[in-house]
Amino acid sequence: MDLGVTLSSDPSFALQALAFVLGGALLGTLSGLTPGLHANNFALILAGMAPLVPGPPLLVGAAMLSAGVVHTFLDVVPALALGVPDADMAVMALPGHRLVLEGRGYEALRLSAMGSALAVVFAVPLAIPITLVMVEAWPTLVEHMALVLGTVVAIMLLTENSLSGLVGGLLAFSISGLLGVAALDLDPAAPLHGDILAPLFAGLFGAPILVDAMGGDGIPEQTDDTITIPRRAVLLPAAAGAVAGAVVGYLPGVSSAIAAVIALLALPGSSGDRGFVIATSGVNTANTIFALFALVALGAPRTGVLVAVERAEVPLNLPVLLSAVAIAAAIGFVLVLVVGDWYLRAIGTVDYAKLCVVILCLLVGLSYLFAGAVGVVVFLVSALIGFVPTRFGANRVHLMGVLIVPIGLWYY
Repeated sequence: MDLGVTLSSDPSFALQALAFVLGGALLGTLSGLTPGLHANNFALILAGMAPLVPGPPLLVGAAMLSAGVVHTFLDVVPALALGVPDADMAVMALPGHRLVLEGRGYEALRLSAMGSALAVVFAVPLAIPITLVMVEAWPTLVEHMALVLGTVVAIMLLTENSLSGLVGGLLAFSISGLLGVAALDLDPAAPLHGDILAPLFAGLFGAPILVDAMGGDGIPEQTDDTITIPRRAVLLPAAAGAVAGAVVGYLPGVSSAIAAVIALLALPGSSGDRGFVIATSGVNTANTIFALFALVALGAPRTGVLVAVERAEVPLNLPVLLSAVAIAAAIGFVLVLVVGDWYLRAIGTVDYAKLCVVILCLLVGLSYLFAGAVGVVVFLVSALIGFVPTRFGANRVHLMGVLIVPIGLWYY
């Protein structure tokens, strides 16, 4: 396996590389803090502009990875601050939202930052041995990919603890899968780079949370930022999240939330909402590292950022790109603590219903920018489907059928 490793000790190149990484971190900060806007969108725009950017393609790739990593740290901030339902709906809320409703939003931010940072620490040494194993196993996985994805779906459905949740999960998976089959092949004309995934995910996962939150009281007063679980309860979910990140990095259609749920099932005892926040954040960040190795070893980009890296014909120099990931992770960790607390306080002072309407309008606007009028229609249809799991008391991760079904059919 050629990992593309070359070393250099050029101070001017190092300074130039740092400037690109910082620029990417700024883009990742903007995308991470903006609901519905993903680092993938910035990466695809960068890929299209790569020939016009003054600098080597390798450093453009470093900026893309930096944006993606910082985004994985900061996307928890709007996820916690926006779409928090009324206390009476806490049972249907996501784990992070439940912590905010309990006044533990600052703690949730720190748990997320720790999960992401520890995932980088665990993932880097694990990446090479896991990649070597995956290179050997990949032909067999490809041959049985439909079965592998079907097994993942079955495990997810079996995590539902009620008949209603099981029915709702199956219904959400089926309908979102049909939506994915119908929408993913669309190539809409749009003001920006065509990206049908933006309205799909904004509708499925963003709009329903905001609509349900409009009748709530917004963010309650948050208490102190003390981590209330023992160190072991932080390390285990983070390690599990890092390993699960390999699954996301190599298996198409498997989301961070799905991998986190499966990872937590393997842990002794229950980590609760805090463990889920740690593991999901860990999966999300570790995924970038494993996806980079997957691209180097298998030529298979598994994230939008890595697709953009491939399109921009970025040289796969692992020391430089992994250094960019490490620096971006340090920046992201600090930003979560600094910006996250301020974000929660600021959101808590505004009219929550009006804020939800503004964010919904923003999502409609982004859908149009990235997919034109077709994107707006896809967003509205996706939003309706996005209400299905919560109305049955099921987990929202079943909506990932939007990717799993089309990918499974393609491999089948």
